[in-house]
Amino acid sequence: MLNQMILVGRVANLEVNYEGKAILMLAVPRSFKNAYGEFETDILKCRLYGAIATNTKEYCRNGNIVGVKGRLQSGDGSMIAIAEKVTFLSSKPNNSEESND
Repeated sequence: MLNQMILVGRVANLEVNYEGKAILMLAVPRSFKNAYGEFETDILKCRLYGAIATNTKEYCRNGNIVGVKGRLQSGDGSMIAIAEKVTFLSSKPNNSEESND
């Protein structure tokens, strides 16, 4: 049996705690239009650990496009993606109004 998934979307939010764990909220647009002719976007929760969490925190900002390879895990009645690899696909252009962190 195989449990593998690939997601490509924009970083909506990234929360990292002190233990090297992170929750990445990924905005993934659907590939079809709804009844009103609009593309809807799903916000999916991905859990990151260790070096993957650290590197993603260091190099990604909200709006960046990333690819996440991993597996799905169920618990507490919901599904969550567990990231095994995060690939940085593109970055959001820097605005002069944004400050450097």
